[in-house]
Amino acid sequence: MSRELFLGGTLVNDESDCYVIAEIGNNHQGDVEIAKQMVLEAKNCGASAVKFQKRDNKSFLTRQAFDAPYANENSYGATYGEHREFLELDTPELAEVQTYCNEIGITMFSTAFDLNSVDVLEELDIPFYKVASGDLRNTVLLEKIAKTGKPVLVSTGGGTMADVSRAYETIAAHHDQIALLQCTAAYPVLNYSEMNLAVITTYREHFPNTVIGLSDHENGTAMCLAAYMLGARIVEKHFTLNRAWKGTDHSFSLTPRGLAQVVKYLHRIKLALGDGVKIPTRSEESPIYKMSKSIVAARDLAAGEALTQADIAFKCPGNGLPPYEAAGLIGKILTADLAEDQLISREVLKSPEETE
Repeated sequence: MSRELFLGGTLVNDESDCYVIAEIGNNHQGDVEIAKQMVLEAKNCGASAVKFQKRDNKSFLTRQAFDAPYANENSYGATYGEHREFLELDTPELAEVQTYCNEIGITMFSTAFDLNSVDVLEELDIPFYKVASGDLRNTVLLEKIAKTGKPVLVSTGGGTMADVSRAYETIAAHHDQIALLQCTAAYPVLNYSEMNLAVITTYREHFPNTVIGLSDHENGTAMCLAAYMLGARIVEKHFTLNRAWKGTDHSFSLTPRGLAQVVKYLHRIKLALGDGVKIPTRSEESPIYKMSKSIVAARDLAAGEALTQADIAFKCPGNGLPPYEAAGLIGKILTADLAEDQLISREVLKSPEETE
């Protein structure tokens, strides 16, 4: 079995470009038009997909959590429940965004945060699902999503290897279209040692037939590039149009300029990795010719002389015998006169035995 995954018709495997997800989440501020503007910007940046979030807040939160006061600079309501409700796109609104995504040609999918939201997203027939780190241990939700038969991307922030394996096996009981994303569930990650990108290697070894990725909460672009080098083939970055907007995620989200850079650099890394075969490239021919040394006469030399080390020099360009052949020329007899700096070739040399 090969390590591959089909996401919205796109094949993701070790040989593919990185699948770049623009995590819009709730950064649309609860506004459909802002959501569509963000989708367009993500498309223009070259993102592979845009990701939204779906919650049924009344079933997602306890009554106490829903009614908890939420008075802060990022709040859109007097309680946490009111805040979440303000930011939630309902089914018709998500359908409107999905239609727009289809029109401009970018894949839209979503995180399902609860069982009811799976039903909503199935009604929309999204092509695949995301499971948030907070639901890594939620085997009930994992199983319901797995039973849809659609690919599942699982963020693994805050988990142990046992948690990851349990989640994987829950989904794998139904199908093998699974991706595991290393994630540090901090918003943002401030301590780089907590990113533990080496887990990507651990996952690749422990799950040899599974595509591995990174859900990246770093306030920058460098770590997702490192993740690709380690074998991650899916990268998810939070996305915004303005990092100063009201909300908890905007400050560490990428703007269009940053997202476009990530896409560009990830594509360049894939090209730059090459095939591992060490051979000269066409672009190297002229510089190497100019910089390489050839074996030349260190002074005017007469026919019949036996070459000594003092008779040869190494000078550019590299259009003659290379220096590594110099030792084999010592003691050979010249059959023609050579001027200083003239190339010494095998055609003007004979061994002493040949001249007897």
